[in-house]
This record gives sequence, structure tokens and C-alpha cells, in this order.
Amino acid sequence: TLIAATTENPSFSVIAPLLSRSIVVTLQPLTDGGLETVIRRAISHERGLADEVSVTDEAIAYLVRISAGDARRGLTALDAACAAAVGPDASIDLAAVEAAVQHAAVRYDKDGDQHYVSAFIKSVRGSDPDAALHYLARMLEAGEDPRFIARRLMILASEDVGLADPTVLVTTTAAAQSVAMIGMPEARIVLAHATVHAALAPKSNAVYRGIEAAIADVKNANIGTVPAHLRDAHYANAASLGHGTDYVYPHDVPGGVAEAQYLPPELRGARYYEPTDHGAEAKWGEIARRLHQRREGGSVDA
Repeated sequence: TLIAATTENPSFSVIAPLLSRSIVVTLQPLTDGGLETVIRRAISHERGLADEVSVTDEAIAYLVRISAGDARRGLTALDAACAAAVGPDASIDLAAVEAAVQHAAVRYDKDGDQHYVSAFIKSVRGSDPDAALHYLARMLEAGEDPRFIARRLMILASEDVGLADPTVLVTTTAAAQSVAMIGMPEARIVLAHATVHAALAPKSNAVYRGIEAAIADVKNANIGTVPAHLRDAHYANAASLGHGTDYVYPHDVPGGVAEAQYLPPELRGARYYEPTDHGAEAKWGEIARRLHQRREGGSVDA
């Protein structure tokens, strides 16, 4: 029986004959609650500190943060802090842990005022790369999950940048994938790359406003009926109901845009996507205007 562990991806680092005869189990990072349990158990267990040294709650909370899902990191830091504690009433506080790991604690509350992701996102949205990098550094140094930051950047790419610079979504998606593959500390560079790109890009929330407006109509039952020519015609009796009749295949007409009504009749003229003139969206806005004119059968400006 062979039981082995690796921090590498087994698909790449383990030879195929061995991998095919193995059951691969993926170990996930511990949660904050799990890490705190492990650390407190190490303090009280007879094979650990056996309660011979007291550790403050603030110090334990910091040990959890710097562990970043890895109990070994927190236990190593606890052990280092204990090595400096002497006397029958030895106590380990936040300062002792900071000194042991030579790393100043950053005040950070994931659920409160010190959760810097809000300041981070607002700085990126406000096109200030320096402030954005500052709050990114504070989050990373406080032990925030880099994957969480990457996810927020992906959301921002569509919510606050959109078609003003479509490449930001590509960058942030690639960053999220890279962060998941390489982890910290190198992930900090990838996140900084995505952060600066998003901060410097022109901004538009037109896509966000468009989907919100469309959802609002749907929730308010302002939906209408699907035009008959757009309905599925691939079943028996569909033709007798008029489904698919008069549908014009866009590829069969010059320019690839047919004169047609796609919205329900009750919503004719509704405009959800209202492009800005920021960055690349100015071009997309002009394209949207010209396509609208062509679908409506009007003349298209040169």
C-alpha cells in the first residue's frame, strides 16, 4: 500500500502508470474555524503546550489569518512565539507573535469596517492604481484569500469597465486562473497586474445597467409574448401554429443583419443597453446604433 502526498498537480507530476492505479484525493485549505480549532487544540493538548502557556484571543485570530488555510503555517508561528516565552506565567500576545514571525499584523476584519475590499474596488473604479495597489497589499498581508480578490476583479471587469475595455475581463479571468494555479506569494504579482489594468482602463457600467433594467422588466411582468417567427419550429404542428414562419436567416441577407423585430411587440422600442462614449465603448455604441437602424428597416448612415 502506497500513501503519498504532493503539493503539485498529480496529473503532471506523477507518472501515468502509478496515477492509473491510484485514488487521488484533493485536500482543500482549512476554513478559519478549522484553523482556530487546530491552534486551540495545540495550546491545550498534552502533546502540545498542555496549557502551560496562555495565548490571547487576538494572537490566535492573527495566527489564523497568517495561516491562509494551512495549519502548518499557523502551528510553526505558534511554536516560534512559544520559544521566546519564558517563566511560569508565560503569555503570548499579538506582539509576541508579530515578533516571532517578524511580520506586523494588519488590522483587518472580514465582516467589519476594516475589510479593505470595499476601498480596493472603489479605488479601481475611481481609476487610482496607486490606492488600489495599497489596499491590495493590505488585504494580502492580512491573509485575505487571493482567490476572493481575483473573483471580485472579474466582477468589476464587467460591472465597472464593460465594453469600454473588453480586454479587462480577459485579464482578470486569466489572473483568477493563474492565482488558483500558482498560489501565494507569486499570486500577488498577477493580482497587481490585473488591478493596474482595471484601474487604468476607461470605465462604463452600461452593461450592468442594461441587465438590471431587463431583469426589472421581467420581475414586473413587463415581458410580452415572443414573436411567432422566433419560436421553435422543430416539432410537429409548429408550422401550423405559425412558429418560425417569416423568420429571416441573417446570413442569407447582405450585411448579415435582417430587418426584423426580436423583442416582444409589447416592448418594441425598449432600450436596455445604453452605451457610453468612454474608451472602446464609443465604437460599440456606434455599432449598436447602426444595427438598430438596420433591423428597423431605416437607412444606415455612411
